[in-house]
Amino acid sequence: MEIKQDGARQEKLRNVLLLLVRLGLWGDREEHNTRLNLTEEDWNDVFRLAMQHTVTGLAFHGVSHLPDSQIPPQSLLVRWMAETDAVERRNRKMNGVLGQLYNIFHEKGLNPILQKGQGVANYYESPLLRVCGDIDLYFNNKKAWDDALDFLRKNNITFVKQADEGISYRWQGVDIEHHSRLFDLYNPFLQGFVRKLEGQKGYRHTALSTYPSVIVTTPSPFLDILLQSLHILKHSVSRGIGLRQMCDMARSCYKLHGEIDSEEMKAVCKKIGLHRWCPLLHTFLIDYLGLPKDCLPYEDTAPSAAPLAEIVWRGGNFGQYDSMLVYESVAYRRKLNTIRSFMRNMHFASYYAPKETFWYFVQLLKGQFK
Repeated sequence: MEIKQDGARQEKLRNVLLLLVRLGLWGDREEHNTRLNLTEEDWNDVFRLAMQHTVTGLAFHGVSHLPDSQIPPQSLLVRWMAETDAVERRNRKMNGVLGQLYNIFHEKGLNPILQKGQGVANYYESPLLRVCGDIDLYFNNKKAWDDALDFLRKNNITFVKQADEGISYRWQGVDIEHHSRLFDLYNPFLQGFVRKLEGQKGYRHTALSTYPSVIVTTPSPFLDILLQSLHILKHSVSRGIGLRQMCDMARSCYKLHGEIDSEEMKAVCKKIGLHRWCPLLHTFLIDYLGLPKDCLPYEDTAPSAAPLAEIVWRGGNFGQYDSMLVYESVAYRRKLNTIRSFMRNMHFASYYAPKETFWYFVQLLKGQFK
C-alpha cells in the first residue's frame, strides 16, 4: 500500500486527508473554500493514506461535508462507503464483546478499567466511525490480575506474554490485552507518584453511547488525558504513531477540557518529565487537526509541530507502513526492527522526554530479550 509520489504531491495529498479528518472531527465548523483539483489517482491515494492511518470512517464523514463538485469519483465513493460500513460493523461487534467481557468479569468480582479504545470513541460525534483496534483492560491490583489469569486458564484461553509485562489473547474474534499498569510510564522513580495520582483521581462508570446497556469503567478525565499523552509518546519514540491516536487525543481534549484543572495538569506533566513533549503534542493538535487552543489540557505550545508530524507521516498506524521497517514474521527480527526504529528516533526522544525514553528503552530491552 505504499504511495509513491514527489514531495509536492505528497504534501498535497496529506493536506487533503487532514482537511477531511478535520471536517470529520468538527463538522462544518471549518468553512471549506479550497478547490481540491484532485485526479482519480489522487483520490485513490488519499483513500489509501486514510487506510494507513486508520481514519477511514472519519475521513469518509469528512467527504460528506464537501461540495458536490469536489467529491471523489463514484467508484471510489462506493468502495469508501463499504469500508466505512465494515468499520461500523466491527465497532458493533467490539462493543458486544466488551459487554460480554464485563459481564463475565463482574460475575468474578472483577472490575477492569477500559483503556482508550471504545471508551475514547464515546468522545466522537459518531463513535461507530472510529476505527477500532483491540480491547485494553487494566487490572489495578495483583489479586485482580491473578484472578483474571486464573479465569483464562480455567477456560483454556491461550494467552501470550508481552514485552511490557502485559498479556494478549483472542476471544470471540477480538484481540484482548490485559495490563498491570494504567500509564505507559516506565521511570521507576515516578511509580509511587502516579499511583498516588491514580488513587486521587480515580475512575468513572461510562455507558457506551451506541450501547447504553454496556457500562464500562474508564479513567477519570484527568487520568484519561495523561494516559493518552503518554501512550502517544511511547509509540512516537519507538515504532511510530498515526493520525487515529492524534484524533482520539483531539476529541478527548475537546470533550474533557472543562473537567480538568489546567494548572494541575501542567504541574503533573512537568513532574513526570513531559514539559517539552506536551507543548509539541498540543501544537500538533491545533495546527494539524484544528483543535481550538482553549480546549488544550493547558495552554503551553511549541513553535512548530514539524518534528512530531515527521514521525506521524513516516509510517502511519503504529509505524506499520514505514518503508525502513520491513514486516518480519520471525520474532527476533521483529524485535530488532523495534530497537532499530527506537534508535532512529533517539534524537527526538532525548530532547522531548529524555528520562522517560531512557527507562522505556530499558524496559523494552528487558522484555524483548527475556
